[in-house]
Amino acid sequence: MMRHLAQTRVACIAVAAILLAGCTTFSNDGGFGAVSTTASQRLGKDAVYVKTDEDREAVFKRTRELLSKPLDMDDAVQLALLNNRGLQAAYGELGVSEADLVQAGRLPNPGFTFSRTHWSDGFGISRTFSMGVLGLLTLPLATRVEGRRFEQTKLETANAMLAVAADARKAYVNAVAAQQAALYAEQVKDSAEAGAELALRMRQAGNFSRLDYAREQAFYAESVAQLAKGRQQSVMAREKLTRAIGLWGSGTQFELPDRLPELPKEKPQLDDLESFAMRNRLDIQAAKLRTESVASSLGLTKATRFVNALDVGYLNNFETDKGHERGYEISVEIPLFDWGSAKTARAEAIYMQSANRLAQTAIDARSEVRESYSAYVTSYDVAKHYRDEVVPVRKTISDEMLLRYNGMLASVFELLADSRDQVAAVNGYIDALKDYWVAETDLQQSLGGRLPPLAAMSATQPASPTNSEGK
Repeated sequence: MMRHLAQTRVACIAVAAILLAGCTTFSNDGGFGAVSTTASQRLGKDAVYVKTDEDREAVFKRTRELLSKPLDMDDAVQLALLNNRGLQAAYGELGVSEADLVQAGRLPNPGFTFSRTHWSDGFGISRTFSMGVLGLLTLPLATRVEGRRFEQTKLETANAMLAVAADARKAYVNAVAAQQAALYAEQVKDSAEAGAELALRMRQAGNFSRLDYAREQAFYAESVAQLAKGRQQSVMAREKLTRAIGLWGSGTQFELPDRLPELPKEKPQLDDLESFAMRNRLDIQAAKLRTESVASSLGLTKATRFVNALDVGYLNNFETDKGHERGYEISVEIPLFDWGSAKTARAEAIYMQSANRLAQTAIDARSEVRESYSAYVTSYDVAKHYRDEVVPVRKTISDEMLLRYNGMLASVFELLADSRDQVAAVNGYIDALKDYWVAETDLQQSLGGRLPPLAAMSATQPASPTNSEGK
């Protein structure tokens, strides 16, 4: 009877181990579905985890399609999601975290010991099959802990994807603005060169003062320096965009539009942004899960505070003079010197640390929303002021000066002087427009990658030459 009972116990433990070990398995998408959904819902873009040759071929084909035309802001974001290798590396965290989850759902392998002893008139054999029972008892809690960590990793990876998209968007804005400024600097240099050449000829003819001639030459010299500086800034901004979208080789020959998208006619009405950010930001959601995971870990630590090793084994011994002996053994760690107080104190400290970090994340998020919204409103107002006030007034002055020149009421140098006065206005508008699009991206990022649904921006179109250069 006792033999049958022992065998039944061993069988039950073995069956339970097999069933529990199969409870946690790898998912079909490795957790990437959450990242893909975030990209689709918040960016309207496709996120791809490149694992196979087929994936690489699909990415190459999609990249080639996007590069077949001048890039817009959305194209730059999509290219970054397809080609940024740092982002692909971040996706690897999903596999690591899921592996930890699957491992947490599996029991340690059982142990088997065998010994054989002999003496003058006989021998003895000892066989023991053992298994850690404590791991079996705490398996559900350990699995829940790793499950929360896996969900946290999904959120953190999706947030990293949003950050890469925002970086690509800002790099695009800076690259187009730098290129636009460099092209305008070239126009200014050509105009200054023509003015300097005319001043030289008039000076040689004795019809131009030394002071006026020096002014024209100085403006030309400064325009040459500004052009060189503008071209270098354009190269730097373009290379930063290249890194952000992950292109190399022939892919770096992408084409950018001549101008930034035009400023929207009206800025959207944005209300209760802090509450929206609290609901929408993935880093806050990840911090909450992290705190919950630490709390579960604290519960596991307290559950195993006194006993953290408990093994049960089935014995089968044989001796020459005694025959077979069967039974079981229990191995338990005696909390004689270590009562687990240090482990519990450590777990409690980690929990408080996590709770405070969660609170600080929320405080920082609210502050970032207020700061980015202030920059967004200010940059829009400044760009709108340039568009509606400064540039039109400069254009009116330019038109009037041209009429006076055509009527022989103004000299060519007065016309050139007016062109010089326009330089600051045009460059100011380019910078203001760039600042607006960067500020909008920062605001979106502070809100979790998107503006509130009712405040969606209208489709952007390239700025017209009249609005951007006052012509």
